[in-house]
Amino acid sequence: MSASEKHEPLNEVRDAFHVDWYRCPIERTTLLGLLERSDARGWQLALGHLGLFVGTGLIAYYCYTQALWVGLGLALFAHGTIASFFPVSPVHELGHGTVFKTPWLNAVFLRVFSLLGWWNYHEYAMSHTYHHRYTLHPRGDREVVLPRYPSLQLPYLIQLFTFNLFGGTESTAFVPRVTDVLRTAFGGYRKDKGEWFPALYEEHPQERRQAVRWARCLLLFHLSVLGLSIALELWVLPLLISLPVFTANALRYFVGMPMHCGLRDDVPDFRLCVRSITLDPLSEFLYWHMNWHTEHHMFAAVPCYRLPRLHQTVAPDMPTPRTLIGAWREMRETWRRQRADPSYQFDTPLPPKREDGAPGLDPLSASIGEIAPAALRG
Repeated sequence: MSASEKHEPLNEVRDAFHVDWYRCPIERTTLLGLLERSDARGWQLALGHLGLFVGTGLIAYYCYTQALWVGLGLALFAHGTIASFFPVSPVHELGHGTVFKTPWLNAVFLRVFSLLGWWNYHEYAMSHTYHHRYTLHPRGDREVVLPRYPSLQLPYLIQLFTFNLFGGTESTAFVPRVTDVLRTAFGGYRKDKGEWFPALYEEHPQERRQAVRWARCLLLFHLSVLGLSIALELWVLPLLISLPVFTANALRYFVGMPMHCGLRDDVPDFRLCVRSITLDPLSEFLYWHMNWHTEHHMFAAVPCYRLPRLHQTVAPDMPTPRTLIGAWREMRETWRRQRADPSYQFDTPLPPKREDGAPGLDPLSASIGEIAPAALRG
Protein backbone atom coordinates (compact mmCIF):
# COMPACT_ATOMS: atom_id res chain seq x y z
CA MET A 1 0.00 0.00 0.00
CA SER A 2 1.45 3.34 -1.01
CA ALA A 3 2.10 6.01 1.60
CA SER A 4 0.24 8.49 -0.62
CA GLU A 5 -3.05 6.52 -0.68
CA LYS A 6 -6.06 7.75 1.27
CA HIS A 7 -6.37 6.25 4.75
CA GLU A 8 -8.93 6.44 7.54
CA PRO A 9 -8.34 9.11 10.22
CA LEU A 10 -5.82 7.99 12.81
CA ASN A 11 -8.18 8.67 15.72
CA GLU A 12 -10.46 6.02 14.22
CA VAL A 13 -7.50 3.67 13.84
CA ARG A 14 -6.63 4.10 17.53
CA ASP A 15 -10.22 3.38 18.55
CA ALA A 16 -10.88 0.39 16.29
CA PHE A 17 -7.56 -1.29 15.53
CA HIS A 18 -5.44 -3.26 17.98
CA VAL A 19 -2.61 -5.63 17.10
CA ASP A 20 -2.27 -8.63 19.42
CA TRP A 21 1.50 -8.88 19.21
CA TYR A 22 3.30 -12.10 19.98
CA ARG A 23 6.06 -11.53 22.53
CA CYS A 24 8.60 -14.07 23.67
CA PRO A 25 7.82 -15.36 27.16
CA ILE A 26 9.99 -13.80 29.85
CA GLU A 27 9.79 -13.94 33.64
CA ARG A 28 8.55 -10.73 35.25
CA THR A 29 11.56 -10.44 37.58
CA THR A 30 13.91 -10.80 34.61
CA LEU A 31 11.95 -8.20 32.66
CA LEU A 32 12.04 -5.77 35.58
CA GLY A 33 15.83 -6.10 35.70
CA LEU A 34 16.09 -5.47 31.97
CA LEU A 35 13.88 -2.38 32.24
CA GLU A 36 16.17 -0.72 34.78
CA ARG A 37 17.69 2.54 33.51
CA SER A 38 21.17 3.73 34.40
CA ASP A 39 22.59 7.25 34.38
CA ALA A 40 26.12 5.84 34.24
CA ARG A 41 25.35 3.80 31.11
CA GLY A 42 23.57 6.80 29.63
CA TRP A 43 26.58 9.05 30.18
CA GLN A 44 28.79 6.38 28.63
CA LEU A 45 26.73 6.32 25.44
CA ALA A 46 25.95 10.03 25.10
CA LEU A 47 29.35 11.41 26.05
CA GLY A 48 31.12 8.61 24.22
CA HIS A 49 29.34 9.42 20.97
CA LEU A 50 29.77 13.17 21.41
CA GLY A 51 33.39 12.64 22.45
CA LEU A 52 34.15 10.83 19.20
CA PHE A 53 32.45 13.69 17.34
CA VAL A 54 34.49 16.33 19.16
CA GLY A 55 37.71 14.34 18.74
CA THR A 56 37.39 13.90 14.99
CA GLY A 57 36.32 17.54 14.74
CA LEU A 58 39.48 18.70 16.49
CA ILE A 59 41.62 16.54 14.20
CA ALA A 60 39.85 18.01 11.18
CA TYR A 61 40.37 21.53 12.52
CA TYR A 62 44.07 20.89 13.07
CA CYS A 63 44.47 19.55 9.53
CA TYR A 64 42.65 22.63 8.22
CA THR A 65 44.95 25.04 10.07
CA GLN A 66 48.03 23.17 8.85
CA ALA A 67 46.79 22.84 5.24
CA LEU A 68 46.95 19.03 5.49
CA TRP A 69 44.25 18.52 2.89
CA VAL A 70 44.39 14.73 2.64
CA GLY A 71 44.28 14.51 6.41
CA LEU A 72 41.38 16.97 6.43
CA GLY A 73 39.44 14.83 3.98
CA LEU A 74 40.00 11.67 6.01
CA ALA A 75 39.12 13.44 9.26
CA LEU A 76 35.92 14.87 7.78
CA PHE A 77 34.97 11.39 6.56
CA ALA A 78 35.40 9.97 10.08
CA HIS A 79 33.64 13.02 11.55
CA GLY A 80 30.70 12.60 9.18
CA THR A 81 30.46 8.85 9.80
CA ILE A 82 30.08 9.49 13.52
CA ALA A 83 27.63 12.40 13.00
CA SER A 84 25.52 10.50 10.46
CA PHE A 85 24.14 8.40 13.31
CA PHE A 86 22.89 11.45 15.27
CA PRO A 87 19.45 11.53 13.57
CA VAL A 88 19.12 7.75 13.94
CA SER A 89 20.25 6.08 17.12
CA PRO A 90 20.74 8.79 19.83
CA VAL A 91 17.52 10.65 19.04
CA HIS A 92 15.65 7.35 18.79
CA GLU A 93 16.75 6.05 22.17
CA LEU A 94 16.60 9.39 23.97
CA GLY A 95 13.17 9.94 22.44
CA HIS A 96 11.97 6.72 24.07
CA GLY A 97 13.19 8.22 27.34
CA THR A 98 14.94 5.01 28.33
CA VAL A 99 18.65 5.95 28.24
CA PHE A 100 19.08 7.87 31.49
CA LYS A 101 17.37 7.12 34.80
CA THR A 102 17.16 10.89 35.37
CA PRO A 103 14.44 12.19 32.99
CA TRP A 104 15.90 15.66 32.41
CA LEU A 105 19.15 14.15 31.15
CA ASN A 106 17.19 12.32 28.43
CA ALA A 107 15.55 15.63 27.51
CA VAL A 108 18.80 17.63 27.39
CA PHE A 109 20.74 15.16 25.28
CA LEU A 110 17.75 14.61 23.00
CA ARG A 111 17.89 18.30 22.12
CA VAL A 112 21.69 18.32 21.71
CA PHE A 113 21.70 15.42 19.26
CA SER A 114 18.62 16.78 17.47
CA LEU A 115 20.30 20.16 16.91
CA LEU A 116 23.44 18.58 15.50
CA GLY A 117 21.40 16.13 13.43
CA TRP A 118 18.89 18.60 11.94
CA TRP A 119 16.24 16.42 13.60
CA ASN A 120 12.68 17.34 14.61
CA TYR A 121 12.09 15.11 17.61
CA HIS A 122 8.51 16.34 18.00
CA GLU A 123 7.55 15.05 14.55
CA TYR A 124 9.40 11.82 15.23
CA ALA A 125 7.60 11.23 18.52
CA MET A 126 4.23 11.46 16.78
CA SER A 127 5.25 9.14 13.97
CA HIS A 128 7.27 6.66 16.01
CA THR A 129 4.48 6.08 18.53
CA TYR A 130 2.34 4.70 15.71
CA HIS A 131 5.30 2.79 14.29
CA HIS A 132 5.67 0.85 17.53
CA ARG A 133 1.98 0.24 18.13
CA TYR A 134 1.25 -0.85 14.55
CA THR A 135 4.65 -1.88 13.18
CA LEU A 136 4.38 -2.37 9.39
CA HIS A 137 0.57 -2.38 9.45
CA PRO A 138 -0.04 0.43 6.91
CA ARG A 139 -3.43 1.14 8.45
CA GLY A 140 -1.65 2.62 11.47
CA ASP A 141 2.05 2.85 10.54
CA ARG A 142 3.32 4.73 7.52
CA GLU A 143 6.69 5.60 9.03
CA VAL A 144 8.00 2.47 7.33
CA VAL A 145 6.15 1.25 4.24
CA LEU A 146 7.14 -1.85 2.28
CA PRO A 147 8.56 -2.67 -0.17
CA ARG A 148 11.85 -0.85 0.38
CA TYR A 149 14.62 -0.87 -2.19
CA PRO A 150 18.09 -1.77 -0.82
CA SER A 151 19.87 0.33 -3.43
CA LEU A 152 23.49 -0.21 -4.41
CA GLN A 153 23.32 2.09 -7.42
CA LEU A 154 26.57 3.94 -8.09
CA PRO A 155 25.21 7.54 -7.99
CA TYR A 156 23.72 6.91 -4.56
CA LEU A 157 26.85 5.15 -3.27
CA ILE A 158 28.99 8.10 -4.39
CA GLN A 159 26.80 10.43 -2.31
CA LEU A 160 26.90 8.07 0.66
CA PHE A 161 30.70 7.98 0.65
CA THR A 162 31.09 11.74 0.08
CA PHE A 163 28.49 14.49 0.60
CA ASN A 164 24.87 13.37 0.53
CA LEU A 165 23.20 16.06 -1.55
CA PHE A 166 19.92 14.47 -2.68
CA GLY A 167 20.00 11.13 -0.86
CA GLY A 168 17.48 8.33 -0.49
CA THR A 169 16.19 5.84 2.06
CA GLU A 170 18.06 5.57 5.39
CA SER A 171 20.33 8.54 4.91
CA THR A 172 20.28 12.26 5.64
CA ALA A 173 20.61 14.35 2.49
CA PHE A 174 21.24 18.09 2.51
CA VAL A 175 18.61 19.36 0.06
CA PRO A 176 15.59 17.38 1.28
CA ARG A 177 16.44 17.77 4.97
CA VAL A 178 16.99 21.53 4.88
CA THR A 179 13.92 21.90 2.68
CA ASP A 180 11.84 19.89 5.16
CA VAL A 181 13.05 21.99 8.10
CA LEU A 182 12.22 25.20 6.22
CA ARG A 183 8.82 23.88 5.22
CA THR A 184 7.98 22.90 8.80
CA ALA A 185 9.31 26.17 10.22
CA PHE A 186 6.82 28.07 8.05
CA GLY A 187 3.90 25.83 8.98
CA GLY A 188 4.01 23.29 6.15
CA TYR A 189 4.69 19.57 6.11
CA ARG A 190 7.65 17.53 4.92
CA LYS A 191 7.01 15.78 1.61
CA ASP A 192 8.88 12.49 1.92
CA LYS A 193 6.07 10.64 3.72
CA GLY A 194 3.14 11.81 1.60
CA GLU A 195 -0.02 12.25 3.65
CA TRP A 196 1.50 10.71 6.80
CA PHE A 197 2.53 13.87 8.65
CA PRO A 198 -0.65 15.85 7.90
CA ALA A 199 -2.62 12.79 9.11
CA LEU A 200 -0.59 12.65 12.33
CA TYR A 201 -1.40 16.24 13.24
CA GLU A 202 -4.95 16.46 11.94
CA GLU A 203 -6.44 16.36 15.46
CA HIS A 204 -3.43 17.66 17.43
CA PRO A 205 -2.73 21.33 16.55
CA GLN A 206 -0.87 21.93 19.83
CA GLU A 207 1.60 19.15 19.05
CA ARG A 208 2.06 20.66 15.62
CA ARG A 209 2.96 24.03 17.08
CA GLN A 210 5.74 22.39 19.08
CA ALA A 211 7.15 20.83 15.91
CA VAL A 212 7.05 24.20 14.14
CA ARG A 213 8.83 25.93 17.03
CA TRP A 214 11.58 23.30 17.09
CA ALA A 215 12.10 23.61 13.32
CA ARG A 216 12.67 27.33 13.86
CA CYS A 217 15.17 26.53 16.62
CA LEU A 218 17.05 24.30 14.19
CA LEU A 219 17.24 27.08 11.62
CA LEU A 220 18.32 29.63 14.23
CA PHE A 221 21.07 27.33 15.52
CA HIS A 222 22.57 26.55 12.12
CA LEU A 223 22.23 30.11 10.87
CA SER A 224 24.10 31.18 14.02
CA VAL A 225 26.89 28.73 13.17
CA LEU A 226 27.06 30.22 9.68
CA GLY A 227 27.02 33.76 11.03
CA LEU A 228 29.80 32.99 13.50
CA SER A 229 31.83 31.41 10.73
CA ILE A 230 31.51 34.57 8.62
CA ALA A 231 32.23 36.91 11.53
CA LEU A 232 35.37 35.03 12.56
CA GLU A 233 36.35 34.11 8.99
CA LEU A 234 36.48 30.55 10.26
CA TRP A 235 35.16 28.87 7.13
CA VAL A 236 35.66 25.35 8.43
CA LEU A 237 33.11 25.81 11.23
CA PRO A 238 30.01 24.75 9.27
CA LEU A 239 31.93 21.70 8.04
CA LEU A 240 32.51 20.71 11.66
CA ILE A 241 29.08 21.50 13.14
CA SER A 242 26.27 21.93 10.60
CA LEU A 243 27.29 19.72 7.66
CA PRO A 244 28.80 16.51 9.14
CA VAL A 245 25.40 14.84 9.33
CA PHE A 246 25.23 14.98 5.52
CA THR A 247 28.75 13.62 5.08
CA ALA A 248 29.88 9.97 4.86
CA ASN A 249 26.45 8.40 5.38
CA ALA A 250 27.56 4.98 4.10
CA LEU A 251 27.92 3.09 7.39
CA ARG A 252 24.66 4.49 8.73
CA TYR A 253 22.91 3.36 5.53
CA PHE A 254 24.35 -0.15 5.52
CA VAL A 255 23.53 -0.90 9.17
CA GLY A 256 20.15 0.88 9.18
CA MET A 257 18.59 -0.53 6.04
CA PRO A 258 18.16 -4.16 7.21
CA MET A 259 15.85 -3.39 10.14
CA HIS A 260 12.61 -3.87 8.16
CA CYS A 261 13.55 -4.08 4.49
CA GLY A 262 12.40 -7.18 2.61
CA LEU A 263 10.27 -8.56 5.45
CA ARG A 264 6.50 -8.98 5.90
CA ASP A 265 3.85 -6.41 6.69
CA ASP A 266 0.43 -6.89 8.29
CA VAL A 267 1.61 -9.64 10.63
CA PRO A 268 1.28 -9.66 14.46
CA ASP A 269 4.75 -11.08 15.07
CA PHE A 270 7.78 -8.81 15.34
CA ARG A 271 10.01 -11.72 14.37
CA LEU A 272 8.52 -11.61 10.87
CA CYS A 273 8.53 -7.84 10.31
CA VAL A 274 11.74 -6.80 12.08
CA ARG A 275 15.29 -8.07 11.61
CA SER A 276 18.15 -8.26 14.14
CA ILE A 277 21.73 -8.32 12.92
CA THR A 278 25.17 -8.74 14.44
CA LEU A 279 27.66 -5.88 14.12
CA ASP A 280 31.26 -5.08 14.99
CA PRO A 281 31.67 -3.27 18.36
CA LEU A 282 32.19 0.24 16.90
CA SER A 283 29.17 0.06 14.59
CA GLU A 284 27.03 -1.33 17.40
CA PHE A 285 28.15 1.50 19.67
CA LEU A 286 27.37 4.18 17.07
CA TYR A 287 24.02 2.52 16.43
CA TRP A 288 23.32 2.45 20.19
CA HIS A 289 22.70 -1.34 20.04
CA MET A 290 19.68 -0.88 17.76
CA ASN A 291 20.96 -3.76 15.63
CA TRP A 292 19.00 -5.88 18.16
CA HIS A 293 15.95 -4.42 16.52
CA THR A 294 13.50 -7.29 16.87
CA GLU A 295 14.15 -7.36 20.60
CA HIS A 296 13.68 -3.59 20.74
CA HIS A 297 10.28 -3.73 19.04
CA MET A 298 9.15 -6.63 21.19
CA PHE A 299 10.14 -4.91 24.46
CA ALA A 300 10.55 -1.25 23.51
CA ALA A 301 10.94 0.07 27.07
CA VAL A 302 14.16 -1.91 27.61
CA PRO A 303 17.15 0.49 27.49
CA CYS A 304 19.30 -0.02 24.43
CA TYR A 305 22.38 -1.02 26.44
CA ARG A 306 20.42 -3.97 27.86
CA LEU A 307 19.31 -5.28 24.46
CA PRO A 308 22.28 -7.69 24.11
CA ARG A 309 21.27 -9.31 27.42
CA LEU A 310 17.62 -9.31 26.35
CA HIS A 311 18.67 -11.08 23.17
CA GLN A 312 20.43 -13.78 25.18
CA THR A 313 17.33 -14.18 27.37
CA VAL A 314 14.86 -14.73 24.52
CA ALA A 315 17.25 -16.27 21.95
CA PRO A 316 15.66 -19.78 21.99
CA ASP A 317 12.37 -18.25 20.83
CA MET A 318 13.90 -15.98 18.17
CA PRO A 319 15.25 -16.34 14.63
CA THR A 320 19.02 -16.56 14.31
CA PRO A 321 20.39 -13.01 13.94
CA ARG A 322 21.73 -12.29 10.46
CA THR A 323 25.20 -10.93 9.82
CA LEU A 324 25.31 -7.56 8.07
CA ILE A 325 26.39 -9.19 4.81
CA GLY A 326 23.83 -11.97 5.22
CA ALA A 327 21.06 -9.43 5.78
CA TRP A 328 22.01 -7.54 2.64
CA ARG A 329 22.07 -10.73 0.59
CA GLU A 330 18.62 -11.58 1.93
CA MET A 331 17.26 -8.11 1.15
CA ARG A 332 18.72 -8.02 -2.35
CA GLU A 333 17.40 -11.49 -3.18
CA THR A 334 13.97 -10.52 -1.86
CA TRP A 335 14.01 -7.37 -3.98
CA ARG A 336 14.93 -9.34 -7.10
CA ARG A 337 12.01 -11.72 -6.49
CA GLN A 338 9.64 -8.81 -5.81
CA ARG A 339 10.45 -7.29 -9.20
CA ALA A 340 9.03 -10.44 -10.81
CA ASP A 341 6.33 -11.02 -8.17
CA PRO A 342 5.31 -7.82 -6.33
CA SER A 343 3.32 -9.83 -3.78
CA TYR A 344 6.35 -11.79 -2.59
CA GLN A 345 7.64 -11.18 0.95
CA PHE A 346 10.39 -13.05 2.76
CA ASP A 347 9.03 -15.38 5.44
CA THR A 348 11.58 -15.58 8.25
CA PRO A 349 11.99 -19.15 9.60
CA LEU A 350 10.83 -19.27 13.22
CA PRO A 351 11.16 -21.72 16.09
CA PRO A 352 7.85 -23.25 17.21
CA LYS A 353 5.68 -20.61 18.85
CA ARG A 354 5.36 -21.03 22.60
CA GLU A 355 1.88 -20.88 24.06
CA ASP A 356 3.09 -18.90 27.08
CA GLY A 357 4.06 -16.12 24.72
CA ALA A 358 0.43 -15.12 24.30
CA PRO A 359 -0.30 -11.37 24.02
CA GLY A 360 -1.16 -9.27 27.01
CA LEU A 361 0.47 -11.37 29.73
CA ASP A 362 2.20 -8.39 31.33
CA PRO A 363 1.49 -4.71 30.58
CA LEU A 364 5.18 -3.94 31.16
CA SER A 365 6.09 -5.94 28.07
CA ALA A 366 4.02 -3.67 25.81
CA SER A 367 5.50 -0.37 27.08
CA ILE A 368 7.22 1.83 24.49
CA GLY A 369 8.86 4.09 27.05
CA GLU A 370 8.00 7.79 27.10
CA ILE A 371 8.17 8.52 23.38
CA ALA A 372 4.42 9.08 22.95
CA PRO A 373 3.45 12.77 23.04
CA ALA A 374 0.87 13.73 25.65
CA ALA A 375 -1.90 13.62 23.03
CA LEU A 376 -1.22 9.93 22.26
CA ARG A 377 -0.73 8.54 25.74
CA GLY A 378 -3.14 6.18 27.37
